[in-house]
Amino acid sequence: MDSSLPVTTKSDRRSKSKTSSSASKSSLLMAFISCLAWLYVAGRLWQDAENRMVLASLLKKISGQPKVLTVDDKLMVLGCKELERKIVEVEMELTLAKSQGYLKNQLQHASPFSNKKLLAVIGVYTGFGGRLRRNAIRGSWMSKADALLKLEERGIVLRFVIGRSPNRGDSLDRNIDEENRVTNDFLILDHHEEAQEELSKKAKFFFSTAVQMWDADFYVKVDDNIDLNMDGLIELVQSRHDHNSAYIGCMKSGEVVTEEGRPWYEPEWWKFGDQKSYFRHAAGSIFIITKNLAEYINTNRASLKAYAHDDISVGSWMMGLGANYVDDSRLCCSYSGQDKVCSMA
Repeated sequence: MDSSLPVTTKSDRRSKSKTSSSASKSSLLMAFISCLAWLYVAGRLWQDAENRMVLASLLKKISGQPKVLTVDDKLMVLGCKELERKIVEVEMELTLAKSQGYLKNQLQHASPFSNKKLLAVIGVYTGFGGRLRRNAIRGSWMSKADALLKLEERGIVLRFVIGRSPNRGDSLDRNIDEENRVTNDFLILDHHEEAQEELSKKAKFFFSTAVQMWDADFYVKVDDNIDLNMDGLIELVQSRHDHNSAYIGCMKSGEVVTEEGRPWYEPEWWKFGDQKSYFRHAAGSIFIITKNLAEYINTNRASLKAYAHDDISVGSWMMGLGANYVDDSRLCCSYSGQDKVCSMA
């Protein structure tokens, strides 16, 4: 009878060694993952316990009163107190920077009268293809070499208002920069794109920039196709000198155009109700606002809604401000050929 002992070969021992090593690594990995999971759960439990302690102390503090947490209490629980403090510090630094004239120094050089109290800043909206119109205006309103300086001595700043080309730095931008070097009568809105679809936003950039650069009683928007009586305009704003929160223009309303492709189409027509009629607003050819209204636009420009047309946009901003609407027929313009004529009589 053949009885033999079990024999373990070298290859069997090597196989068992590999299996044991693999099992050991798996055990270590599982232990590591379990440790991470335990730390995560413990951390969450600690955080929840801390929040419960804070809430308990707050409820204890207001015992005997309705158990309603204040906004400050909620901010403390959410850990936002530090963020709130930093926001306050930044606002204080911004206020200090404004008081020291820092923001004005970042804007374009305005004029020798930048720090003088002015009667009005007149912004003439123009475009890249408007050089002939600008020259016509220079030949009528500013026919003399020192006409701009004479106007500013009377408290009137006049500038052609234009944005930048969609292709920044191209020939359109260079031509405007070159023209401005010769005439020095532009207000160039570096952050505004001068394009037809962006026109309604131009008012935000104009009023915001102008109120930072010049301290005036009134800020006036004028189209460059208007045959305007400058002396009549100056007389008008002088007569309104004591008006606060004044929104002055040829007031109108009218049909909201809902059909795409028609002139004056309003893509957001549905916002104007079932009757599809605009609210009362100053016609876009020329309108005037006082300094406090311009400052409101400057402060809130990031959140102000712009519709398809700039006069509608400005009118929508004025609705909630308690602005003093001044309907002045002298600012109603009629067409004469390609130009609009505002008599200012």
